Amino acid sequence: MWIAALAALVVLGVVVYPTSWHISRGLITIAHEGGHALVAVLTRRKLQGIRLHSDTSGVTLTRGRPTGPGMICTAAAGYVAPSLLGLAAAWLTALGYITILLWTIMLLLAGMLLMIRNVFGVVSLLTIGGAVFALSWFAPAHIQAVGAQLVAWFLLIGGVRPILELRSKRRRGRAPDSDADQLARLTPFPGGFFVFLFLLVSGAALVIGSYLLTPLEILDLLNAT
Repeated sequence: MWIAALAALVVLGVVVYPTSWHISRGLITIAHEGGHALVAVLTRRKLQGIRLHSDTSGVTLTRGRPTGPGMICTAAAGYVAPSLLGLAAAWLTALGYITILLWTIMLLLAGMLLMIRNVFGVVSLLTIGGAVFALSWFAPAHIQAVGAQLVAWFLLIGGVRPILELRSKRRRGRAPDSDADQLARLTPFPGGFFVFLFLLVSGAALVIGSYLLTPLEILDLLNAT
């Protein structure tokens, strides 16, 4: 019980504190660009490459029709990808499938590595993949479980902050080419609608994921009261 609570508090502190968030935000960027790339492949767009930058930004290049459902789904996938991955991680963690979770992360990183087009991106993915491999191969089961909790909580909580940052930037006119604004040009809906949609999806994932990660002892206590 206390490990789950501590993991959530640690991640919340990392996401809220500016310095730690700047250092760790690149992990969310990897999930963001990975979401773009995965949906592009699923919608049969030509994936040309992914670039990750040291300022925690990234870009995914695809080729195909500049309009239509494939382009819309690809553009919409980025901001919700971390939260949805966090929800999947919470589900696997709650079921006790820790090894499956860790190896799935490594497989996704390996697939993404094939499309990276800059040195910083390659180094970043190899470092993260190496850390996950070490955790899955050398760490005892209880340490793996703590690691899975941290991964799930970070994706769930960390997935919300970039959307809030996007909303703030758009209000100041500093994000004219954001995913939301690209979607506004592709659809009849304004950019603000998509920011709200991103927040709705990420918020729902956070609520459901939090429920899945909450120990049964706490849930039984809440039900009893």
